[in-house]
Amino acid sequence: MPERDSSTKWIFVTGGVLSGLGKGLVSASVSKLLEQRDLKVVPIKCDGYLNVDPGTMNPHEHGEVFVLEDGTEVDMDFGHYERFLDVKGKGDWNLTSGKIFQRVIDRERKGEYLGQTVQMVPHVTDEIKDWWRNIATEEDADIVIVEVGGTVGDMENQFYLEAARQMRGEEETYLIHTTLVPYLETTGEQKTKPTQHSVKALREVGLEPDMVVGRSEKELDEKTKEKIALFCDVDENEVVSDPNLDTVYRIPMMFDDQGVDETIARELDLPERDDGMKDWRERVGNLVSEPVAKVAICGKYTDMDDSYASVEEALKHAAAELGGSVEIEYVSTEGIEPEELDEMDGIVIPGGFGSRGVEGKIDAIEYCRENDIPLLGLCYGLQLMVVEYARNVLGLEAASEEFGNGHEEMVVAELPGQKGIEEKGGTMRLGAYTAELEGRVKEVYGSSTASERHRHRYEVNPEYHEKLEENGLSISGTMQDRELAEYVELEDHRFFIGTQAHPEFNSSFQSPNPLYLAFLEATK
Repeated sequence: MPERDSSTKWIFVTGGVLSGLGKGLVSASVSKLLEQRDLKVVPIKCDGYLNVDPGTMNPHEHGEVFVLEDGTEVDMDFGHYERFLDVKGKGDWNLTSGKIFQRVIDRERKGEYLGQTVQMVPHVTDEIKDWWRNIATEEDADIVIVEVGGTVGDMENQFYLEAARQMRGEEETYLIHTTLVPYLETTGEQKTKPTQHSVKALREVGLEPDMVVGRSEKELDEKTKEKIALFCDVDENEVVSDPNLDTVYRIPMMFDDQGVDETIARELDLPERDDGMKDWRERVGNLVSEPVAKVAICGKYTDMDDSYASVEEALKHAAAELGGSVEIEYVSTEGIEPEELDEMDGIVIPGGFGSRGVEGKIDAIEYCRENDIPLLGLCYGLQLMVVEYARNVLGLEAASEEFGNGHEEMVVAELPGQKGIEEKGGTMRLGAYTAELEGRVKEVYGSSTASERHRHRYEVNPEYHEKLEENGLSISGTMQDRELAEYVELEDHRFFIGTQAHPEFNSSFQSPNPLYLAFLEATK
């Protein structure tokens, strides 16, 4: 057996029974608690799909695509990591089958395997382990927490689990297995059989859990914990209750109350902990108090909660900072009646693609502009604010190249560098860019510059900048010698600001994004 590397310790998080149990939240919550021990915790997410990244996936199928500062499109669990932790993720921290296989095949084509028959074991698993270890070394990590996506038993994640099995014999590791513990009304009891079968499947691939996290409607009762401990060969204090809660930000507190990080710390011989959770607990208290505002998110992906996850969370962060909660309502822009927005304190027009629901968004923007309702436009939202203004104030037959028929005046156009690109994955304007600010947004950020993350192909057409500003729509944030419009605003409106960026990606629970904070303040 190879000598163990004592500089980094490893925590693996797996899931069983079914997907969607919240392994990412478990990983983020455990990491948050371990961070209080003055440890550098680095999260890694492993996904089984063959896509290189989730950038080309429909939000209805996969949920929100999260964008990192380096421009990598990654799984939405990175949103949980960044919102919970004092960390900025990197593209290499998200492994996919597509990335792994691409790298292995590239090496084979270059002859780096010296004529060997390239196989899942050891070549793919070695590639995964090397990838994990390189991250640990580059980041000088004390703890690396590896979330294996999917469910134990899936074909797609078998090689990740095999790599984890090998790591268990090579490094100092701890394995957390998340399962479903359903409540059966006919018998009035929590059923442990799905958990037992899930752990059996885990053992079949050579892994044993050190801790079992039971997802359930209510807290696990003592009888249930005893049964899981008995059949899964863990101590009762290693059976953790993860019930449905009023806010995901309560999960670290719930784990803290059950001594989760103390249990892990004893096994991995970690240093003593500072109690840095006071501010966190106070903010959670705010989140479950009276709402400071009622906000509508007007988009086309309103039938799936995860589609606008970061927008929703950024609003919650701002509300907690202001001492309360926020009531969020999703409004589909297909067939919208703008008058229904009267009962809202503020409106968010989120990012998106394509023509579906566009005219409804434009109608909502016009209604907010004319009735002094605070409006925040994000990415596509900014572009549609410009289209609306060009139509209804400048009197132009305006559209965007993204949804126009070519006969209108294209006040929003495809970026010059985007024209002629045929591949869709990873080819948009992605990642962090710095804008020069003036006007109200300069006051909002408290700086003459702001760096936010982007994900788009189209921009406000520079040919219309002067005409828009002459007629009252201020371009208050720009890039590349004012060639690119990053922010637009109306000075005589309570709050009418659009940004080409996605500032929600730069918001965390204890450090809300300034633009979202200013928006919620305006709704009051």
